[in-house]
Amino acid sequence: MENQKITKILVSEEEVRERVVRLGADITAYYRGINKELMVIGLLRGSFIFMADLVRQIKIPLIVDFMTVSSYGDGTISSGDVKVVMDLDSSIEGRDVLLVEDIVDTGRTFSKVIKMMHNRNPRSLKTCTFLNKPGARLVDIQIDFCGVDIPNEFAVGYGLDYAQGYRNLPYVGVLKPN
Repeated sequence: MENQKITKILVSEEEVRERVVRLGADITAYYRGINKELMVIGLLRGSFIFMADLVRQIKIPLIVDFMTVSSYGDGTISSGDVKVVMDLDSSIEGRDVLLVEDIVDTGRTFSKVIKMMHNRNPRSLKTCTFLNKPGARLVDIQIDFCGVDIPNEFAVGYGLDYAQGYRNLPYVGVLKPN
């Protein structure tokens, strides 16, 4: 491990690549034959690295858009209220939509975003996350395409951050406690 603040690797660089290729193949197979391009929506900031790799593995026509939501305000504990910081550029009404997240832990924010998207009347709405923390789940949500289940530990790398750092690590690791 080149970074001394990482105590262990949860998902190696090689496993990241393998899982993204598998997800791309699964998504391609599921959506093959849809009438219009697949609309892939990433939740910023964490999903941008995973989503860039993922869309290169999806072998059907698609378009991308991004949304930024916040449930933290100025604090470090989620308020439970989801605020749209940056909305989509286009309508999802009547579209086949794949909502992409970097990690789903408690599920609170992601479940509210899913409800918000359903209220916009897509033709279909499926979810994809690279990392899933079932041990942290407080809200039951459906994840249609999942890369890796991980333990309930603080993960960084491959888009996930701590104080905006570590996003550029090519693997997912556990950050050493301060």
